[in-house]
Amino acid sequence: MKISIIIPTYNEAENITELITYLQKINGAEQTEIIVSDGGSTDDTLLLSEKAGAIALSSPKKGRAGQMNYGVSQANGDVYYFVHADTKPCGSAIQEIEKAIKQGHDCGSFRTKFDSQSTMLKINAWFTRFNYLFFRGGDQSIFVSKDLFNEVNCFDEQFYIMEDYDFLEKIWARGKFKLIPKSTLVSARKYNENSWLSVQLANLKVVKMFRKGASQEDMLATYKQMLKYRKNAF
Repeated sequence: MKISIIIPTYNEAENITELITYLQKINGAEQTEIIVSDGGSTDDTLLLSEKAGAIALSSPKKGRAGQMNYGVSQANGDVYYFVHADTKPCGSAIQEIEKAIKQGHDCGSFRTKFDSQSTMLKINAWFTRFNYLFFRGGDQSIFVSKDLFNEVNCFDEQFYIMEDYDFLEKIWARGKFKLIPKSTLVSARKYNENSWLSVQLANLKVVKMFRKGASQEDMLATYKQMLKYRKNAF
């Protein structure tokens, strides 16, 4: 079984070398390929990715959905594992995915652990142990078999935001989902310039808009209006 680790990036020079080096050393790494699919970074993300030993691609379409689809189009794996550039999967992630696939699961995710000692973020992370779609997100990292990915017709490239949640809904409905009881380490950088409450309110607002069929432009504008976010994030 070969697993293709696909990392969508945009101006992630600060994180990408460390992440790739880490992924190359985790258990089962010899069964993987690491693909960085970049959305037109203006920093050295692509150069650093290639130097670190990843397959570095310039995606013809900017936006995580298009970038992840493009990464898949160049992948050789039987399973696709989508990892955000500001996260670190657990050291046994590849072995856990292989185990889940062998047990009959064709998709799944992990829990969350933040790189922060914030009590409120620890509470957030605690709830991710429950296997409900509401507690799932792309930053926890998502794996899916090649067959199921093709069946749900990939990520929807019309999405600028909420693309992971939309994809999770599709594989949740049509696949056999496994919540692995290990945690992905997630950056708390979004909380560094925003209060815990403001992030929760923004997330809740955008999810409600998504449920009501709001346009991607309106959801993205709302998110940017409600939160300060790192430069060049979108």
